[in-house]
Amino acid sequence: MSAPETLNEAYNYAKPSSFSRGLRLDIKGVTILLISGTASVDEYGRTIHVGDFRAQTWRTYQNITKLLEAEGATWKDIIRTTCYLRDIERDYAAFNEIRTQFFKEQGLDPLPASTGIQAILCRPDLLVEIEAMAIFESDRGAGKKE
Repeated sequence: MSAPETLNEAYNYAKPSSFSRGLRLDIKGVTILLISGTASVDEYGRTIHVGDFRAQTWRTYQNITKLLEAEGATWKDIIRTTCYLRDIERDYAAFNEIRTQFFKEQGLDPLPASTGIQAILCRPDLLVEIEAMAIFESDRGAGKKE
C-alpha cells in the first residue's frame, strides 16, 4: 500500500525505518487494510507543519485518505482508528474538533471505533499520528492501483 505522490515509504527516509505504510489482506472475498501509524509527512519523508497541531492533524487525515484511495477504499470503510497525541491534555480538544469535522465531511455514520493515547512519537516534531483499519468487499478494490 502506497501513495508516493503524497507521502514516501518509510524505508526511503534519510534514516530508513523498517515498516510498511500499510498492508492489504484479501481473505475469502473480504479486504482488510491495516494502515500503519501515519503522520504529517510529505512525499520526501519530511515532517511538515512543524509546531502546528491542527495543520499536522489535517495532513495526517489527507495522507490516510490517499492510502485508502490507492487501495480502492474510502473513510466509509474504516472501522477503527488509534490516535496517538504527543500531549493529549493540551491537544485533545483540538483533535476531537478536527476529527468530528473531518468525519462529518466524509459522511460517516456510524463513526469508526477509536482510541486516543498519549505517546512519544518517532520524531520530536510530530504532534499526532493515526493508525487505521478498513474492511470492505474485495471485488470493490478491483480497480485499485498496482
